[in-house]
Amino acid sequence: MRIIRYQKSADKQLAAVTPEHLVIDLPCTDFIALINEAKAQSKTVVELINQFPPSDHVESIEKLALLTPIDAPEVWAAGVTYKKSKEARNYEATQGRLDAETFYDKVYDAARPEIFFKSTAARTVGPNDPVYLRTDSNWQIPEPELGLVLDRHGAILGYTAGNDMSCRDIEGENPLYLPQAKMWKHSCSIGPSILLKEAVKDPYELEIICRIYRDEELAFEGSAYVNQLKRKLEELVHYLKLDNVIFDGTILLTGTCVVPPNEFTLHKHDRIEIEIPGIGVLANTVLENEHVKVEQ
Repeated sequence: MRIIRYQKSADKQLAAVTPEHLVIDLPCTDFIALINEAKAQSKTVVELINQFPPSDHVESIEKLALLTPIDAPEVWAAGVTYKKSKEARNYEATQGRLDAETFYDKVYDAARPEIFFKSTAARTVGPNDPVYLRTDSNWQIPEPELGLVLDRHGAILGYTAGNDMSCRDIEGENPLYLPQAKMWKHSCSIGPSILLKEAVKDPYELEIICRIYRDEELAFEGSAYVNQLKRKLEELVHYLKLDNVIFDGTILLTGTCVVPPNEFTLHKHDRIEIEIPGIGVLANTVLENEHVKVEQ
């Protein structure tokens, strides 16, 4: 069972999608309200959802105008959690020397993981929304990742797909530039759904697939399994919530193991598809960044 939101007239409609692809409109205002209502009724979320009939006005999920499945107040991300990511970061930091040890090797093997702030609800986009290229970077890629949807206590409520857009040249120039390499307008997308935790037997068996299309032709495709993650998901959550305030609906992106070739950079009008079977396909078109206008 997975949870989506879609545009219904002027409203944002929360809905469930069954394994049979039936759409069930829900009376709750958002995902956290659904979780709280299930707790109030001493039911699982699936038991609560099963009280409602399928929606007779929805022919298929493909015809819905999908939104972000949740307005995540904060999106955090973990870095260098896969060997592939460590190798890519080393390549950036050493200008291609693979025989030099860097701080990325150290954090990969350290007890404490790298965790950084990625986005807010206002900066995060959903399925079929554009993601933007940063104007002062010449080497940009998507980073397909499994996202954990958390409550205020750090409990994992479900899983979603995330795109942690990154500037490899900016981060490689100096690690202190990480916030600029990671956060700008439309640099994070999540969706298309939240796969409920109770519907997943083993999250480490989830596959993450990334495809990039250019001029309608496949320019890159790669995949990896979450079981290639060096750390446990609960370990990443532990360090996120350590001496920190976590808000209901916070998302923690858990790192990437799918990295395009070093000579690849995103172009305007590329189409990125990040698929996690069971969650769906998070698709975004790449556009050039617009200047952010600040109201006086």
